[in-house]
Amino acid sequence: MIDAHHHLWNLSAVRYPWLEEKSVMRFFGDPTAIQKNYLMNDFRADCQSHGFRGSVHIQVGAEDPMKEAKWVDGVASANPDWSMMQVVYCDLTQKQMPAKLDLFQQLPSVAGVRQILSRAPGSEAGSILLENITSPIVLENLQELSRRGLSFDLQLIPEVMEQASFLVQKVPELKIALCHAGSPHNRTADGIHSWQQSLKSVSSLFNVTCKISGLGMFDHNWKTEDFKVLVETCLEQFGAKRCMFGSNFPVDSLYSDYTRLFSALKRLVPEPFHEAIFEKTASQFYKL
Repeated sequence: MIDAHHHLWNLSAVRYPWLEEKSVMRFFGDPTAIQKNYLMNDFRADCQSHGFRGSVHIQVGAEDPMKEAKWVDGVASANPDWSMMQVVYCDLTQKQMPAKLDLFQQLPSVAGVRQILSRAPGSEAGSILLENITSPIVLENLQELSRRGLSFDLQLIPEVMEQASFLVQKVPELKIALCHAGSPHNRTADGIHSWQQSLKSVSSLFNVTCKISGLGMFDHNWKTEDFKVLVETCLEQFGAKRCMFGSNFPVDSLYSDYTRLFSALKRLVPEPFHEAIFEKTASQFYKL
């Protein structure tokens, strides 16, 4: 099986300014418990007993994205029995992005790029990419990703989903992974309905695949049944062949251990869809 969305960090090898800030609450909660190294051995200890043998590392706000990518590539090389690809950070608003991609693609583990549009309501609702989403440079850079056979991880909140869809539909050949099911942050009945309606703007685009991941970031005291409507909506709108599981560890370790998280998703996903969601979709999407 494959975990399609996780992070690793070595605080003595790579700087992560957001992670090193003390006594600062983030949209996903208090990061104090994860302000320590989370290495490949830690991740494998969390997930390997459940049958996982591969994963996708997602960039995580390093001060130097290339330094992070080289470190992750070294981790992948040092674990030949574990199939791992990575998604790196590039700024799509910059004309220099193709030159940076030349350097990233020298690393065998690089499969795609992520630049976050919007993390959460409030102070983290915007980003430089969101501010420049209609820029011709952004469209050109997305087209460049497609030409190079790279994918794009799209993280945003429901409020900007329709806006983003107008851009995404202009690059139908680009493989896009919607992170964290589109971040349904409002778990009231009205909030869920609004997310479901917004989600249709991207689920209708057949180059978009949905990650069932990060569901605990906006519901820290979750129970399995709390995720039921989220999982069912993703399956209904995307279909099993366009959905994949991601743990979002170690961030989601703030709310549960890996066993509880995986068991919950395994229970909620109908058994005939397990192979697609826990293995095949991610394997094909990220070329594992």
